Amino acid sequence: MFYEVALIAYILDRIFKEYEELKFFKHPIILIGNYISWFQNKFYKDSIFRGILLTSSLLVIVFFISYILSWFDNVLVQGFLASFTISSKMLYDSVKEVISSENLEIKREKISMLVSRDTSNLTNSEVNKAAVETYGENLSDGVIAPLFYLLCFGIVGAFIYKAINTLDSMVGYRNEKYEKFGKFSARLDDVVNFIPSRITAILIALLFFSKKAFLEFKRYGKKHESINAGYPISAFALAINVKLGGPTSYFGKIKNKPFFGDGKENIENSDVLKALSLRNRLDIFIIIVLILGVLV
Repeated sequence: MFYEVALIAYILDRIFKEYEELKFFKHPIILIGNYISWFQNKFYKDSIFRGILLTSSLLVIVFFISYILSWFDNVLVQGFLASFTISSKMLYDSVKEVISSENLEIKREKISMLVSRDTSNLTNSEVNKAAVETYGENLSDGVIAPLFYLLCFGIVGAFIYKAINTLDSMVGYRNEKYEKFGKFSARLDDVVNFIPSRITAILIALLFFSKKAFLEFKRYGKKHESINAGYPISAFALAINVKLGGPTSYFGKIKNKPFFGDGKENIENSDVLKALSLRNRLDIFIIIVLILGVLV
């Protein structure tokens, strides 16, 4: 287990966000995204096979580069590299920024950068609902999952996970363009997020000291069309006593999503802040666990 590397990576991400001020190289996830875009431009075809070629070629490249980088026998270097796979501070700051304005138009614009749903006609409550949902889902994808694979397999595992997750976020949509092309990467993303999403839901329930969330997140979570996303979303809904999900507009069409949780439907800024209050408790918990791992 790579406890020292994970500890350094987590602390660096907590302090420095995602190194936006560094100009001498591009963020690795941006480079991964650039490759996906290049492949699409050159080789896109409405075909599952082409999607498999995209996924396999990207993973081979990422494995090769990250494996070479793993030869640097220095925990500080490894921790620095691994910090690029964790997005805890960026996620927290992005969601908090959504509710930083009292202007609904500004809130809609900010949430539109975080979610794929239609945002132009969202009410204040719906913006806040989207903020809590994206925080829950991305807490798994951006924090717990990369940390899980980093601990188990080092920076190679963390970067392979981020490559799969980036693929899903770019081509893993069920629409006319990506139904076949993105199917393989979407299914692969389901596999690698199966364990982390459930760990995330359990952590949310435990750190909010919510017996209800702990006992019922599975009942609500399995209603989601994704085999993973519903679990952390449901855990948050139950822990902060709100109702998430429900009819949502995507690309001009209403999708009748199930409801997650049985709390109040009018979600206020204070509810988003309550969800975000998990951050400090989660940081303390993760850092203590990693320190104990280093010492043992």
